Amino acid sequence: MLYLVHMVVDIPETVPADVAQETIAREKAYSQELQRGGEWAEIWRVVGEYANYSIFDVENHDRLHEILSGLPLYRWMTIKVTPLAKHGSSIR
Repeated sequence: MLYLVHMVVDIPETVPADVAQETIAREKAYSQELQRGGEWAEIWRVVGEYANYSIFDVENHDRLHEILSGLPLYRWMTIKVTPLAKHGSSIR
């Protein structure tokens, strides 16, 4: 199943810089592992924001929830999930 996921990160100013940086490093490693495995199919930065749009290709809703809730930055994110279906006019 394909999903378009919009993630906006808002790390509170009260979080110590070293904790924020360590969490960001864990987030990068986690996301790159999922990208290598094919479940995190695409990731695109939103220009001028600490946000991204990503495409996930996962088995089901539960797997997507498992992935998203496992993100190290999850507690500081606003996430919007849009399930995707093939469009009838697509030539692919």
